[in-house]
Amino acid sequence: MDLGIFKKISAVLLVAVIALAYQAIKPPPSKICGSPNGPPVMSSRIKLKDGRHLAYTESGIPKEKAKHKIIFIHGFDSCKYDMFPLSQEVVQELGVYVLSFDRAGYGESDPNPKQSEKSTALDIEELVDQLELGSKFYVIGYSIGGEIIWACLQHIPRRLMGAAIVAPFSNYWWPGLPANSSREAYDQQLLQDKWAVRVAHYAPWLVYWWNTQKWFPASSVVGQQSDVLSSQDKELLPKLESRDRYLAQVRQQGEFESVHRDLIVGFGNWEFNPLDLENPFPNDGSVHLWQGAKDMIVPVTLARCISQKLPWVRYHELPDAGHMFPFAVGMGDAIVKTLLFGDQ
Repeated sequence: MDLGIFKKISAVLLVAVIALAYQAIKPPPSKICGSPNGPPVMSSRIKLKDGRHLAYTESGIPKEKAKHKIIFIHGFDSCKYDMFPLSQEVVQELGVYVLSFDRAGYGESDPNPKQSEKSTALDIEELVDQLELGSKFYVIGYSIGGEIIWACLQHIPRRLMGAAIVAPFSNYWWPGLPANSSREAYDQQLLQDKWAVRVAHYAPWLVYWWNTQKWFPASSVVGQQSDVLSSQDKELLPKLESRDRYLAQVRQQGEFESVHRDLIVGFGNWEFNPLDLENPFPNDGSVHLWQGAKDMIVPVTLARCISQKLPWVRYHELPDAGHMFPFAVGMGDAIVKTLLFGDQ
């Protein structure tokens, strides 16, 4: 074969391979709620300053009569309806109003291409102001929503009356974490999850492909595998059967804009180091960290380390609990009471 022809064929093949690779790693367009080809808008929403919409739901005492206002931040692969169960007795007795919202890209909230840990905290502040909830409120975050509470303490501390961080994801690459503790926690994950978080941290542009290809196991959490559930988690699964009525809404705008972007933000390079935070409530209010010792999704090692590094955080470790312990009978009530009134 003529050398010139060979070079031309090689160049064409190389371009074809690059094009196929690009298509494989490029996420499909998002299906924006309310757009011509997107899911319908069924919930109450506000329009943010940047033009995005944020969907929310309210429960408990009407905000005008409530004594305590709580903003709930849902976890990974969840939506605004995945709040902890609270008994009507506690809601009525304490006068609790709860506002829960779909984080960007989940449910009916528009995706945020510029999403960061800071952007979610600022979304909360704008949501509260548009709904006229007042200058101060409490926050509760679960799982990766608990990780976002650290951003609230960094970026909107003046707005907070207290915070509960429940079974939070922790970023293995946060500065200040002892290398041995970070490594110990990292090694407690399944092999496929070790690779998934490394990709999210070091090669975020590969996250979509990594979690959708069929050649080898991707993230077990994204894949909703039972291998990462503790014995208590499996016992609590029947309590989550009500999720079936809205489960399709969680990822309806696309897996990349919901679960994949969560991994990228959660395990990416943060603008600040949570372990450098100072007590935002030196005189009034408190921060509570709740963690199950048998959590197989979020290793307890880092929670223990953080509680030692930040002695002003009140640490509650449950010896037999897994990741889903907040959904056990009475646990939601206990978390809220402790947030509002401390350890009594």
